[in-house]
Amino acid sequence: MTKRPNIVFIITDQQRYDTIAALGFDHMITPNLDRLARRGTAFENMYITAPSCAPSRASLFTGVYPHTNGVFRNDEPWNYCWVKDLAEAGYRTVNVGKMHTMPVEGAFGFQERHVTENKDRDHPNLPFYLDNWDKAYFLKGLEKPSRVTQRRRSDYHDLLGAWVWPHEEIMHPDVFTGQMACWWLDRFTGTEPFFLQVGIPGPHPPYDPTQEYLDMYEDKELPLPIPPDPDAQPGAMQQLREFHLGEDADGVVHLPNPTPEQSRRQRAHYYANVTMIDKQVGDILDALEARGALDDTIIIFTSDHGDCLGDHGHSQKWNMYQSTVRVPAIVAGPGIPAGQCIKDNVALFDLGPTILEFAGVAVPRWMEATSLMPYFNGGPEQPRTRVYAEHSNDALLTGTRFMTMILDGTTKLVHFVDDEKGMLFDLAADPDEQNNLWDDPAHTGTRDWLIDEILNWRLESSMQSQGFIDACIRGAHAMMSPPLTPARGQHRERTR
Repeated sequence: MTKRPNIVFIITDQQRYDTIAALGFDHMITPNLDRLARRGTAFENMYITAPSCAPSRASLFTGVYPHTNGVFRNDEPWNYCWVKDLAEAGYRTVNVGKMHTMPVEGAFGFQERHVTENKDRDHPNLPFYLDNWDKAYFLKGLEKPSRVTQRRRSDYHDLLGAWVWPHEEIMHPDVFTGQMACWWLDRFTGTEPFFLQVGIPGPHPPYDPTQEYLDMYEDKELPLPIPPDPDAQPGAMQQLREFHLGEDADGVVHLPNPTPEQSRRQRAHYYANVTMIDKQVGDILDALEARGALDDTIIIFTSDHGDCLGDHGHSQKWNMYQSTVRVPAIVAGPGIPAGQCIKDNVALFDLGPTILEFAGVAVPRWMEATSLMPYFNGGPEQPRTRVYAEHSNDALLTGTRFMTMILDGTTKLVHFVDDEKGMLFDLAADPDEQNNLWDDPAHTGTRDWLIDEILNWRLESSMQSQGFIDACIRGAHAMMSPPLTPARGQHRERTR
């Protein structure tokens, strides 16, 4: 039997697609992600299936859409996760950092979980739990930075969620998580292949790089936000914008008309966060090389969704603009073409069946995701041209009961179930989505056709749902039981 590869799956939180220098974005400083892109395949048009953390991740780790798995917001329970299939096939399955599962520390097929979740989690309305990062702060006798601590500053409302990290670098959650992953790679002594999921909490706000990384962007020319046109947006989007103008979600104070200097400052902090993460990616690659495993390991890098950073007048996500729904994605390792860039539309949850195929595990027939494996072997006979995303029942997106995006080639429609107005864009002619064609008589046929296609998609999806339900019932015990303790001396110190 051919040796099965190790798999390292790095997922950042809230990283825009335009944040890797090697993929054409010169404002970024990302030498390690550039290195990964050169030795692997990048997917330039990778789209999420839901524009917030847990729904996107639940879809990714089930291989089905949110309307199939039932996870539409961060506190809804997960019922299936394909990681258990890897564990049953003989992989050592490990999570370091963020997964955003519910329950937060449920097993979900992982034999080890070393959880570090959201940065900003001191707000009284958020679920309470103590993860590894909390414990490290407790042992240090320090107060964890958050909007609670930053609100004490007199200049808080001018910062727009961007400030310099106040403690030693190792305590930053992105560094803390990255170094824990390196520590695990250094100490693991098992002989079985491993699946290591590294969930880096940034660049999700607060935007909080150390001064060293912020200084790297001091003299760089940075892209400014796409101008807002709130009156042209559907009611749900106007209401979402109003919410952010009145609430500092995740420590981000959102202004209706920030100055160019304020916007640049916010973006410099965000990009510096990405460069901090890039350093951790480099350290993980070095840790793989140090244990002699780099050439036997598939490395996947992506994010759960993007961040508007003021584009269209919006903060963060919960919308269907390109800044939110399009994310970076790189796959590198044995058998992966080097320096390849794929321009086809693909979906984030397609990485699920792809990983199963890398591991030699049968892909369930009920999965709605499609494996990307053909792209590493000459290309698929019928590429995916259409992607979908949806959101519902969210605590912040309260202006609609259900929002759906369909992207067919470069034609994009966003539908709101309770509003006659939606959004329709021709991304080829209007990549910044500034010309809403919804009410344009010349595009009525396209609009009505895409709305009908949403209906057809949902009907076809419902025909596959029973297989997913059966899998949830069979796998219920593996999902919720505590992670297994390390076996066979797998965490003794390695000798050098």
